[in-house]
Amino acid sequence: MESLSRASITNPGTLSPSSSSASYFLFPRRFRRSNGFSSSSAFGNLRRIVSRCRVRAEIEKPNAPVIDFSDPEWRIKYQKDFERRFNIPHITDVFPDAKPIPSTFCLRMRTPVSEDFAGGYPSDEEWHGYINNNDRVLLKTINFASPNSAGAVCIDPDCTWVEQWVHRAGPREKIYFKPEEVKAAIVTCGGLCPGLNDVIRQVVITLEIYGVKSIVGIPFGYRGFSNSDLSEMPLSRKVVQNIHLSGGSLLGVSRGGPSVSDIVDRMQEKGINMIFVLGGNGTHAGANAIHEECRKRKLKVAVVGVPKTIDNDILLMDKTFGFDTAVEEAQRAINSAYIEAHSAYHGVGIVKLMGRHSGFIAMHASLASGQIDICLIPEVPFQLHGPHGVLTHLKYLIETKGSAVVCVAEGAGQNLLQKTNATDASGNMVLGDIGVHIQQETKKYFREIGVHADVKYIDPTYMIRACRANASDGILCAVLGQNAVSFPLIPLPPLKLFQIIIINCRRCPTTNVISQ
Repeated sequence: MESLSRASITNPGTLSPSSSSASYFLFPRRFRRSNGFSSSSAFGNLRRIVSRCRVRAEIEKPNAPVIDFSDPEWRIKYQKDFERRFNIPHITDVFPDAKPIPSTFCLRMRTPVSEDFAGGYPSDEEWHGYINNNDRVLLKTINFASPNSAGAVCIDPDCTWVEQWVHRAGPREKIYFKPEEVKAAIVTCGGLCPGLNDVIRQVVITLEIYGVKSIVGIPFGYRGFSNSDLSEMPLSRKVVQNIHLSGGSLLGVSRGGPSVSDIVDRMQEKGINMIFVLGGNGTHAGANAIHEECRKRKLKVAVVGVPKTIDNDILLMDKTFGFDTAVEEAQRAINSAYIEAHSAYHGVGIVKLMGRHSGFIAMHASLASGQIDICLIPEVPFQLHGPHGVLTHLKYLIETKGSAVVCVAEGAGQNLLQKTNATDASGNMVLGDIGVHIQQETKKYFREIGVHADVKYIDPTYMIRACRANASDGILCAVLGQNAVSFPLIPLPPLKLFQIIIINCRRCPTTNVISQ
């Protein structure tokens, strides 16, 4: 998810990845021990790493505005620039005569929209469940007194408090799309992730609450737009009612797909004017390209992007769906590795978990299990060999404890492996297998020093991805799905006729925010 995590919003409604040379993980040498994390200091160090890995300041991004801290008004200018970049334009900004209609969404109403309502729409003036367009959510909630405070993320050297507000997500009282004129499509791309079915289910249910009758699923990602053997799947509450009880995706997933022009052609043929895209950085890069094509053709099509990354590594988001489930399921693999290692003479258990560019799953799983001796993550460089290398520390653990367990994120230590420069169908760099490399190097090292070691390696990646979402992720998916539907039905910028909106939430359903 590197492109998403490094996104810089220079144009509201689009996702613009910044230079890949951005560097925002800064770790003082005192955070490191034996170029990994030993159990004696892991908890304190990893807690600080978790805070640091949330991306430092906006100022560190290459395309962020240059700030002159000698200017007495720099704080005000910074806030205004932030508000400008995260502002959501209104359809009436360009079409002042656009006529809104009362929202067709109301959780009090349990019956479908019908002609029994005045003008075909329900009216519930006393329901106070709508979000005001001026509602905002405070992005940062900690006022750090010093740059040296644990986990401090500062804009200037004095850690000046700067308020950053983002739009609150949720249903509005007025909408500008007539539900009976909408044909909504849902597509899931990339790899599997716990919670995909939960999001699909909630999107469909919420669309029906609004009164949308025509809802379809596009099978197997973007590929479903071009393959004549794959027909769209009609969706309704009855179809999706229990899909959240299973893992995977009802619609199927795939990487890559047809050309942008072909996708837009098929959307026009099918009459799709609203599409919900569930995927990662490659998926949203494709959605952005479709956005440009629809703008060029002057098509009134709305797109909502729900970011999917099990790695939990998207800028401005507290948590992504599937992450909690991944951490929970990873405990099984870690516990198995622990039992294997501690049941063998000089046993070493190695577990590789997901995390291409960030080590959140590995870190949280390590902290939760209490069974990990060394945790290796992409953000912290390490060496295998040498006096401060991982293997030397493993030798120490074998001598003192008799066994050891290592948890490594898949993107860690890529500098130790030969680069292939290959990419997958989504454009992601194909990573070397650091888990197998550590396994082989560990066996070789202990064999060369004449010490017996029984090394066991576990990679539970596909077992974790295929799980159904746990309760925590299920709630998050419900919030994401509901808010995803609300935004294309409320005012969209008409100059952008095709809008990409990435929904996220912070902490609880009552404080949801939208990040463009």
